[in-house]
Amino acid sequence: MNYLIGIDLGTSGTKTVLFDETGKALAGSTVEYPMYQPQNGWAEQDPADWWNACVATVRSVLASSGIAPAQIAGVGISGQMHGLVMLDEAGQVLRKSIIWCDGRTTAQCEQITDIIGAKRLIEITANPALAGFTAGKILWVRQNEPELYAKCRHILLPKDYLRYKLCGVFATEVSDASGMNLLDVPKRRWSDEVLKALEIDPALLPEMHESCEVSGHISPEAAAITGLAEGTPVVGGAGDNAAAAVGTGVVEAGRAFTTIGTSGVIFAHSDTVAIDPLGRVHSFCSAVPGAWTVMSCSLASGGSLQWFRNNFCTAEMQAAQGLGTDPYALMDKQAARVPIGSNRLIFLPYIMGERSPILDSLSRGVFFGLSGMHTRQDLLRAVMEGVTFSLRHCLDVLKGMGVPFGDMLVTGGGGVSALWRQMLADVFDHPVVTSTNREGPALGVAILAGVGTGVFGSVPEACAKILSEGSRQEPIPENTSAYAPYYELYRRLYPALKDEFKILSTL
Repeated sequence: MNYLIGIDLGTSGTKTVLFDETGKALAGSTVEYPMYQPQNGWAEQDPADWWNACVATVRSVLASSGIAPAQIAGVGISGQMHGLVMLDEAGQVLRKSIIWCDGRTTAQCEQITDIIGAKRLIEITANPALAGFTAGKILWVRQNEPELYAKCRHILLPKDYLRYKLCGVFATEVSDASGMNLLDVPKRRWSDEVLKALEIDPALLPEMHESCEVSGHISPEAAAITGLAEGTPVVGGAGDNAAAAVGTGVVEAGRAFTTIGTSGVIFAHSDTVAIDPLGRVHSFCSAVPGAWTVMSCSLASGGSLQWFRNNFCTAEMQAAQGLGTDPYALMDKQAARVPIGSNRLIFLPYIMGERSPILDSLSRGVFFGLSGMHTRQDLLRAVMEGVTFSLRHCLDVLKGMGVPFGDMLVTGGGGVSALWRQMLADVFDHPVVTSTNREGPALGVAILAGVGTGVFGSVPEACAKILSEGSRQEPIPENTSAYAPYYELYRRLYPALKDEFKILSTL
């Protein structure tokens, strides 16, 4: 029996899971860490927290599983995308990582667009210059922290920093690198044209791999710290959503998933490059060699509900602790008591700005229609409905591009909620199904590790052997009709407030 490890570096914590070759999870461990917001709209994390969490979780799964380290065939790493990790000549971290949901680089994104041209940038990188992407962060540091930038010798993405600590190599792979605005996505390699235009030294960037290629091996130093066997192969891995696609079987045309984690994503597989010329959704390289993906990303989906929980649901959190249950389960019961439309209350989930499909880092969250009759429960349901409307807005764009959809898989923490899944089915007017995989990206990169080390013949073959679908929820026609006018009003609110968000940002 072969065993595989998947490490998933998320925004709230790092999760490591050990699997056997049937995809069964034998042991799992998660360690959380903070996010820092030194200014409004900024978001940073300390790479040392990621590494400490990686070490702790790997040691935990090895200890609790009883599997000898030498039995582990390979390791895969998934991670939050777009984060900027800068190392000096000695491999030391120069500053906290500016992560995916940071919105400080609006001016730099405008500069990138002016230098390269909006149309040409999308032709090469398949995406516009976005505040969350890495290229703008590189320019921001160069312009605002020039002494620090002068010391930089290596630029890595978050999961690739873990690879460096595990293997001592500077490497990345195509799915995660697609979100940097520096990759020629159709050709699956760094763009010399973009790098030259932005005056970024190619020597700063890591070596490129496909997601299932072996990119390094566990070093003696990392073996001593983590308990892994020296020489264990580590594959390229994948960005979190590309890894989740593998972990749910979205590896062939017509397959798609929705995930509600901190961000909200609709993700579809494509055998060819599909690019939205307006840049409203993202086209990336797939973790499947020779394939691509189309995805949307709204910045604060589950993050909006977490914000609401932390600030307004103390009672549910205390009750859940006493009952030994999840506070979100109690919140679901509260939201279910409120009718569709939240008693004429609509929430815009732009609390971290927004990426898909409105591309506006200056946008902010809004409760529209608030009156004296509304209760905390109304606001709670409005948050869940607003997130669902934002995902429907993205789905409309993907359908307009001609992306084919079968059943919609739903994953992430929000996918645990039967109430939220039914909202998705009703608002999408499309069946949603769950996956029996509860480990998400961790299983996805474990599968990639299995392909890279010969345990499986290919990514689709592995998914066919390991994965199956769970529960299914059909849209309820009367609910779909009831949501429709609220969704149409939701669509009208951002255009009406766009200029006001700009004014707000200057106050």
